[in-house]
Amino acid sequence: MSNSEIRNKDNTEPVKYLSKEEAEILEADLLEDYRFGKQQLLEILGHSCAMAITKVYPLRTLPRKQPTVLVICGPDQNGAIGLVCARNLRSYDYEPTIFYPKRSMDALYKDLTIQCEKMDIPFLSYLPTEVQLINDAYNMVVDAVIGIESDFGEVKEPCANILATMKQIKIPIISIDVPSGWEAEVENPEGICPETLISLVAPKKFAMQFSGKHHFVAGRFLPYDVQKKFELNLPAYPGTESVVEIKEGKPTF
Repeated sequence: MSNSEIRNKDNTEPVKYLSKEEAEILEADLLEDYRFGKQQLLEILGHSCAMAITKVYPLRTLPRKQPTVLVICGPDQNGAIGLVCARNLRSYDYEPTIFYPKRSMDALYKDLTIQCEKMDIPFLSYLPTEVQLINDAYNMVVDAVIGIESDFGEVKEPCANILATMKQIKIPIISIDVPSGWEAEVENPEGICPETLISLVAPKKFAMQFSGKHHFVAGRFLPYDVQKKFELNLPAYPGTESVVEIKEGKPTF
């Protein structure tokens, strides 16, 4: 069964896959009409990403003695969510390291960076070009480089070099919302191939082509009226979970 046939537990309608434009309008509704704060959304989504990671890669199952995680952050919103994710992973006893080569001048993003630094999360000054060094040092890589808010097309530096390195990584990659190198509407064969995808709020159109092992949706907080307006038909979330995994055409509980 294809991803496009995923159905809500209590609904016969398929889950909606958003276009880039629809995702932007939905976020604007949350910020302007529902008065969600920007930091509030970053915190909710970053925490949800960390929760999804703990479900797929619990500490006891990691192949290395040290629970190391490399979190690669871009300069825009996806990078900020990566910072929040890293901070939450640290709270859950993982050992994240952050590579954040092009730091945003936004005051909120600066605050998130300081929070990570105050929690003794190390920041790399450069990303090793010898990929085996990354494979040997970390259990997984979190891809928070290029999100749906970015302009698609030619990938610019430093993201182009990061993308070239990530394509060669052999350990699991977890992509936040959009795998780096993909477009929001379609899969890009030049992009990376993550093992896990965490869709923020709702899946995007390209995710219909996702062929990795795990696909989570992090949108439990979404007001019902917003879900109804965009006809999202999101899967039911189990218990008090903030994320739900979609697997083999149906939610996994």
